[in-house]
Amino acid sequence: MTARAKSNLQELSIDHVTLYVEDLDATAREFTRAYGLGVYATAERPGEVKSVAIGRGHIRLVLTQALPGDHPAAIFTRQHGDGVADIALTTPDVASAFVEAVRRGARPVAEPAEDDGVITATIAGFGDVQHTFVQRREGAVCRHLPGFTPVNNRESEVDSGLLEIDHFAVCLDAGQLRPTVEFYEQILGFRNTFTERIVVGAQAMDSEVVQSSSGAVTLTLIEPDTSREPGQIDHFIKNHGGPGVQHIAFRTEDIVRSVGAMSDRGVEFLTTPAAYYRMLGDRMQLTWHSTRELCALNILADEDYEGQLFQIFTRSMHSRMTLFFEVIERAGATTFGSGNIKALYEAVEAEQLR
Repeated sequence: MTARAKSNLQELSIDHVTLYVEDLDATAREFTRAYGLGVYATAERPGEVKSVAIGRGHIRLVLTQALPGDHPAAIFTRQHGDGVADIALTTPDVASAFVEAVRRGARPVAEPAEDDGVITATIAGFGDVQHTFVQRREGAVCRHLPGFTPVNNRESEVDSGLLEIDHFAVCLDAGQLRPTVEFYEQILGFRNTFTERIVVGAQAMDSEVVQSSSGAVTLTLIEPDTSREPGQIDHFIKNHGGPGVQHIAFRTEDIVRSVGAMSDRGVEFLTTPAAYYRMLGDRMQLTWHSTRELCALNILADEDYEGQLFQIFTRSMHSRMTLFFEVIERAGATTFGSGNIKALYEAVEAEQLR
């Protein structure tokens, strides 16, 4: 392996995320109206697909709807419904990164090709999710994608304060956690940063977090323990039709402001039992937001040795109740709020006793 090839895999970051959707107009409208993302480009191949590129800060989503036919987006949505189809990764040299990834064992999907100053190549990831390497020629617009027409002055309707993608949560079939971790470690040079087994009542799941060498791409990989009662991971895999991205976490610097603004625009978040907030003081001493603020918006709090984090999950609007989103604020914490799973379970029990 050359030092150059290794460097190209070490410098990966998120370029954009492609979601295949069944109703492009409705999905784009929801993201712009309530999530504060603005439309910056559109594309259409008559008779095949139409797409909208939306973003805010470092968040870049490409929403694609297949028109009648056998385009991959049509096949994907028939199998999974709306979902993440491609986590595209920026690299300084697509050709070198692609050749090295394939040499290490990645399954090639599309060879390196250049179109309108943008070089891309694609490898298979997990399930039906792919990774497209992206390289733009010097001087190219940072958000430019081939085939898209820029749109000017399409500002979002709300200042949500969302800044970037913090992480992806991925549900895997039982027995696929370790092979998937090894794929990212060996093929793309990711490192394992966190390992955990979570037991909630009669359910259990195992999780490992992998992160790119650059620290810019983070995947929380989760598999169910099928020797115990079925839980949310089992349900996702069944309803989604296999493994996939369960949720995308968007980072903000002020979760109270972001969630308040999004709630006002109609985003539905999961609610939290009142007992959770009565018991919160026994778990931790808040260093930022007050219990009253968190309770008013159903925001969860957790901490690790590095600091605290605040998070909340949207209610899935997917017809299969699969894909949803998270808003997260990090006050130093580097983990993912796993303490909230146990705390919520205990809070629900306390509410039932009351």
